[in-house]
Amino acid sequence: MIGYLVRRIPTALVVLFIASLLIFSILRLIPGGPEAALAGSDATPADLAAIRHDLGLDRPFFVQYFSWLGAMVTFDFGKSYLIGGDIGDLVSFGAANTLALAIAGLVVAIALALALSLSVVIFDNRFTKIAATTVNAVAIAVPTFVIGTLLILVFGLKLRWLPAGGTPPNGISDSPQITAQYLILPALTLGLPAGALLARFLTETLQTELRQPYAVTARSLGIPQRTIVLRHVLRNALPPTLTALGLAIGGLLGGAILVESIFGWPGLGLLTEEGIFNRDYPVVQVLILISVTVFVVLQLATDVLHAWLDPRIRLAGK
Repeated sequence: MIGYLVRRIPTALVVLFIASLLIFSILRLIPGGPEAALAGSDATPADLAAIRHDLGLDRPFFVQYFSWLGAMVTFDFGKSYLIGGDIGDLVSFGAANTLALAIAGLVVAIALALALSLSVVIFDNRFTKIAATTVNAVAIAVPTFVIGTLLILVFGLKLRWLPAGGTPPNGISDSPQITAQYLILPALTLGLPAGALLARFLTETLQTELRQPYAVTARSLGIPQRTIVLRHVLRNALPPTLTALGLAIGGLLGGAILVESIFGWPGLGLLTEEGIFNRDYPVVQVLILISVTVFVVLQLATDVLHAWLDPRIRLAGK
């Protein structure tokens, strides 16, 4: 297992290096820059040049890049140009809120995937298949901002059952009951599309396992379908599903940007939006690189877990 992990790490490092170079390059291709936002609309070319010099933006491209990359390796995120404050402090505050939202969305996604997939393969009738297909199609087809807006209108404004947005008065460290009330609507908005995609993959995997000889033999012996699925088929279907789960987690992190904007949830997504709007290079660079790093680490972790559950994968690499 350690050998498999060691073989995968160099690939992950290469991906992160290429991603960091692309992030640093693309942001500088966007028209305008932080000097324009800092100087205002009446600034002269001399004023803009002076600000660029003060910020170090007039240095050669690769000098800037490797200086920034070295700072990232040592976790020195630097200062924000326009939002203000230390980027590390901004990230740590937003990361706690985003992590809480992502975990809640992941719980929704896993619960929805298990409920839909198991109902289809255990009951195996036309009604459950139609119901599951309908829920999947709606959750995938309807845009996230539409789902979030509808949930706010119905449960936040019309019925007044849940808060329409924002965070608990004392932050996410407030009492669990209050925090849960503020998390339900954003978590549903974030988790429904991911859960629907995961349900499709898990359903196909379970149905494939049910056609294997051991499952056919168990049915011929009169063992109930529910017992076969829960005790044997589900366990065998989990390894390939882990890869899809890793992709779903990455999708949750990406979708958090929009969900946080809809519900006014002050996490990394809302901070990214503010950084892009203000053309705050250091903030946006750090946040995008963190997102890519988290996604790569999650993929590496799911691959390793997959290989641990299925020895054929790690043995094939040898």
